[in-house]
Amino acid sequence: MKKLAVFSLCLLVLCLQFSFASNQQASSSVTSITNEEQEIISLSREKWQWMADKNVETLENLLHEKAVFVHMGGAWGKQQELNIIKSGTIHYKKADIHEVSVNIIGPTAIILNRITLLAVVGGNEVTNPFMVTEVYVKQNGAWKLASLSFTRLLTP
Repeated sequence: MKKLAVFSLCLLVLCLQFSFASNQQASSSVTSITNEEQEIISLSREKWQWMADKNVETLENLLHEKAVFVHMGGAWGKQQELNIIKSGTIHYKKADIHEVSVNIIGPTAIILNRITLLAVVGGNEVTNPFMVTEVYVKQNGAWKLASLSFTRLLTP
């Protein structure tokens, strides 16, 4: 009986140690978002709203002069993207953001957004799942969108 009690006590201690080590390892792998990362994530979210609202003036200030945009139907620069938004050729009605990650490398920020985009394209309302890559560069203390690429996902 004593042996069973000692064995049970040892087993309990081992389980507690394992549990503590697992929790400590899990908490050390969780990284917190820096202020700069949160700033760029917020700017990206605001950009989706500005696109939905066709707020071309605000977008013009956000976009880098040499910005490029890659869509399912082609690739073009800043002025053509602004014209498309203004005319409603593509109306970004709503971007449901499911996941966001950001990597800041010096003056460059790379954001990946997994989204479901509700848009009107050529007069037809469409919904597509995308992984959107956004590249921002910091110039004179302000983030500028340099690239926006849509990759259609096969699964929603």
